[in-house]
Amino acid sequence: MTDERPLGLPERPVVVLAGGTGGAKLARGMQDVVGDDLVVLANTGDDVEIHGGHVSPDPDLVTFWLADRIDERGWGLKDDTFLVMDALRELGDDVWFNLGDRDLALCVRRARRLAEGARLTETLAEAAAAYGVTARVLPPSDDPVRTRVRADDRWWPFQEFMIRRAALVADPGPVQDVAFDGADAASPTPEALQALRTARAIVIGPSNPVISIGPILAVPGIRRALRDAEAPVVAVAPLVDGQVLKGPTRDFLAWAGVGLDAVGVGRVYDGLLDGLLTDEQAEVPGVAVRTTDVLLADPEARARVARETLALCEELGDGSRAVERARGTA
Repeated sequence: MTDERPLGLPERPVVVLAGGTGGAKLARGMQDVVGDDLVVLANTGDDVEIHGGHVSPDPDLVTFWLADRIDERGWGLKDDTFLVMDALRELGDDVWFNLGDRDLALCVRRARRLAEGARLTETLAEAAAAYGVTARVLPPSDDPVRTRVRADDRWWPFQEFMIRRAALVADPGPVQDVAFDGADAASPTPEALQALRTARAIVIGPSNPVISIGPILAVPGIRRALRDAEAPVVAVAPLVDGQVLKGPTRDFLAWAGVGLDAVGVGRVYDGLLDGLLTDEQAEVPGVAVRTTDVLLADPEARARVARETLALCEELGDGSRAVERARGTA
């Protein structure tokens, strides 16, 4: 995107890169600490067109968390019904991707708005406003970027890898490769670049580094913006007591050739980090490590981790390591 558009961003935002439940939970805790100064850059590599709608699972997950409307099952809107999915099954459809009725309405409207020429950025802002969210939830690009995973000697669109594979493959094998289709041709949005350029702190949430944060970093210009940012860049490790609480992080770190530990997470983000929060004693070359409980089990814990993350950012100081990052030495 090269044209100038109103950005409507906080003057000095706290930017959280997020994907999956861990990133959304940290964003919710960060909202309690910094309020309207929060900007979330959410993964869109999981997006899928299905049931007549454009589904943006991670931006919507973040929005539902920020609105306190997340369902107890961990996805979708609280107390949503599934009458449309039930009706499709009754008509003979193979409904492998479930959407609640109100969730489907959101996604159908998004598909219509995109067909009318709206940017994905605009549709996410409209959803946030509808649910009373005053923080900004941004895609890294308005262009489509889609994650595919090679496993069992075939390429799977991401949602099929996560949902359908278990039913279709009797003996699933390891992850063999990962691709972000469309990333090379994508352009970062002016909002995403402005947020990173003006941020007072940049936080990479406790998300899967490969498939949740990887599609964000794959958009040309985003990684460079992180390297050039004056704000410190701090990640929260997506591991609790050396274990993955949810999702396939273990499989994807193994594919990346790194260990399931803080050092492995640091290696995946090579050259980007100034600091790392983790619950293990670790030394990560070139990165300031703070050891703390990173379990995001309740509102108090989420706010505490957010505060500790910002405290580490403050200790590192604006721009203190930006030159080293730009040179690739941090």
